[in-house]
Amino acid sequence: MDIEYMKRAIELSKQGIGYTNPNPLVGAVILKNNRIIGEGYHEYYGGPHAEINAFSNVKEDVEGATMYVTLEPCSHYGKTPPCAKAIVEKGIKKVVIGMKDPNPLVAGKGIKILENNGIEVVAGVLEDEIKKLNEIFIKYITTNKPFCIMKTAMTLDGKIAAKTGDSKWISNEKSRRYVHKLRHRVTGIMVGIGTVLTDDPRLTTRLENQRGSNPIRIVVDSSGRIPIDAKVLNIDDDTKTIIATTKRINENKVKALEEKGAEVLITPIKNNRVDLKYLIGELGRRKIDSILLEGGSTLNYAALNEGIVDKVVSFIAPKIVGGQDAKTPVGGEGKDFIKNSFKLKDINVKRFEEDIMIEGYIRKEE
Repeated sequence: MDIEYMKRAIELSKQGIGYTNPNPLVGAVILKNNRIIGEGYHEYYGGPHAEINAFSNVKEDVEGATMYVTLEPCSHYGKTPPCAKAIVEKGIKKVVIGMKDPNPLVAGKGIKILENNGIEVVAGVLEDEIKKLNEIFIKYITTNKPFCIMKTAMTLDGKIAAKTGDSKWISNEKSRRYVHKLRHRVTGIMVGIGTVLTDDPRLTTRLENQRGSNPIRIVVDSSGRIPIDAKVLNIDDDTKTIIATTKRINENKVKALEEKGAEVLITPIKNNRVDLKYLIGELGRRKIDSILLEGGSTLNYAALNEGIVDKVVSFIAPKIVGGQDAKTPVGGEGKDFIKNSFKLKDINVKRFEEDIMIEGYIRKEE
């Protein structure tokens, strides 16, 4: 029974995807006399938490009921009052929790409040599933650094473009729709200046039958080569563009970019390029909890080499383009030996019609 109702709470929590960052995805279900009498989820950042929304949707007395909630109820005053206190005041007799809150401000304190007030607590129901759903939140709340997903699409022979530079389209439409779901999920999308100069992308989110959230656009451009008429600088929306650059940028270019509404973020120079570790720290301080890296081969290798990539999502299309000069997903200097390669773990494989998607997590060196 606990699993059944926790699954319902998980499904509710998914409705918050793209709207709660940098907060977690949380769903709540209230059960009384074997009937669901209330449901809710965290709908948007700064809004009421899942537990409070569930209480708001109840049409009868909740005293003596059981609450299923995917994340430990908060115990501190943030943008909203503590949910643990509200649960006590409402007379809930039992709380079933999916995962404990990794936030140091909570970290077991919510459970302690419930137990100290005589409420039975069961924790860890479908914990692994909920942790995966909230992998962005867990990374960000414990490190203050964004969770970085590197997305690539290549042909069967490992090419991201033909030798002419043509790259439209390698993956199929269904795969590309999934990528837009990824864009909707994250707070930022990052590309290198080479991608902007070659493809002039908009870096927006386009979903079917739903208005998607556009991620903050981040362009890594060490010397300020981005054209003022680039599409990422000329989009009529509320989402800003950040140009990550170095002191090599011309002062007049900085002014022109700022007049376009872009933020110019000056980073130290490392290996004659933007210092990506410094950049990631600065993005975290700007509450950017997640990044979809859609860079070219040079930026991809640099990101892997600097250790900022957490997850890889790679699409493989059953096409062969050939060409020894055609680019691959990861370029750069490369590793000298196979034993030093970047390794993935926890692999998941999906099919999008004829395309294959391989998803995995970077195995961090101990």
